[in-house]
Amino acid sequence: QVQLVESGGGLVQPGGSLRLSCAASGFTFRPYWMYWVRQAPGKGLEWVSRISPSGSTTYYVDSVKGRFTISRDNAKNTVYLQMNSLKSEDTAVYYCAKDQQLFYSGAYYYNGQGTQVTVSS
Repeated sequence: QVQLVESGGGLVQPGGSLRLSCAASGFTFRPYWMYWVRQAPGKGLEWVSRISPSGSTTYYVDSVKGRFTISRDNAKNTVYLQMNSLKSEDTAVYYCAKDQQLFYSGAYYYNGQGTQVTVSS
């Protein structure tokens, strides 16, 4: 059974940093594209970033480019999101997700509780 367990969220002041982690289990982690998505209060789910199976290719939504960095450790079945220069508009529940296919499809699956990130002074 696929499990994606997020951690690392919290309350941070604008301009601060957080590092999110996602521990994956129940599937063979290495071959899958992995994602971070978020849901801000009162809004729909937004794709934030994705990373290729090897970790060599990454993509970001424009609003986080230059501030967020996605990475993965295939030996630990873990994906990370380093978030710097945080803004109030980054406030959301962050979820880790996996691609629904072995090769990139753009459709993702998530089932975790997410981790709350609140950016406020």
